[in-house]
Amino acid sequence: MNNYESNPDSRIGKRMIWLAALGLLGGLYVLFSSLDQNGGTVISVDEGGAAMVVLEQDRNGHYQVEGLINNQPVNFLVDTGATDVAVPESMARALGLDFGPKIQVMTAAGPSKAWMTRLNMVSIGGISRRNVRATITSGEFNGVLLGMSFLRHYSLQQQDGKLVISDKLLSPTVEY
Repeated sequence: MNNYESNPDSRIGKRMIWLAALGLLGGLYVLFSSLDQNGGTVISVDEGGAAMVVLEQDRNGHYQVEGLINNQPVNFLVDTGATDVAVPESMARALGLDFGPKIQVMTAAGPSKAWMTRLNMVSIGGISRRNVRATITSGEFNGVLLGMSFLRHYSLQQQDGKLVISDKLLSPTVEY
């Protein structure tokens, strides 16, 4: 028998190394879990009673927000470059949306077929809009693009990794 294996101090040392390794793995898990978060969302009302949604950028620089289409939960990706709210075909079927006329749309991936539709209600935080124009896309992607057919009705302000969407449109400055 080896003196090294019978020495109680060496067994304690091995246990300490294993414990340190497990602690390191746990710390790395917590670190990478926090990096994987989709940013934050704050919903509030300003002093004038206007509803505001404040979104924090995710680690990819995108703004995501939980919301509702026709009172059914969806995950939106804010896309000011999208003309309409864009819903993937499989999700549109799951939401029970009406497929209107077929059209050709230009996406970041090139031309694609789509269908026109109307959404009875779109909501994020305390902000809601009825009768929102949307397209149902044949391509599949995760979530729904929250495009300008919804966003154009609201004030958008981006600064320091935050996007503020307010139901108070910016009014032009009036000079007397």
